Amino acid sequence: MKTEKATFAGGCFWCMVKPFDSLDGIEEVVSGYTGGELPNPTYEQVCSNATGHVEAVQITFQPDIFPYEKLLDVFWTQIDPTDAGGQFFDRGESYQTAIFYHSEEQQLAAEKSKQELNNSGRFKNPVATPIVQEKLFYLAETYHQDYYKKNPGHYNRYSVGSGRTAFIEKNWREQS
Repeated sequence: MKTEKATFAGGCFWCMVKPFDSLDGIEEVVSGYTGGELPNPTYEQVCSNATGHVEAVQITFQPDIFPYEKLLDVFWTQIDPTDAGGQFFDRGESYQTAIFYHSEEQQLAAEKSKQELNNSGRFKNPVATPIVQEKLFYLAETYHQDYYKKNPGHYNRYSVGSGRTAFIEKNWREQS
């Protein structure tokens, strides 16, 4: 079965794994860092907001079962796409959103999806999420992988405490 990769930055990567993890056609979702120039960055380096990296997830998926356009739909419903300064209580460069495309087809689909969201009138402010060509993706440390499974209590408190859960419920209720 043919697979492709999709890479999304949506703020804290802990919160970006679970929405994709159990969908049909998704083979793997890993947490990591991308967008910067420093090779093999650590969590501490990325969180310093001095490396140019963002926290991101990279998804290996089967496009014949779960098309890229559906991944985009899931992505948008996990973030505040109008916030250029981070996500929810997580502020700074490392928590900014982005779509990293892996092909021209992904780029076109992402641009179309972003335009449709802008045209929908759902948000007062324009979508601030950039669409950029993929860069090297570095796996995050082991303790970050599948965090929602390993530490469900802390994960749930973080998702609620950060403001993400309330934002999703308020703004994406009918789609989440």
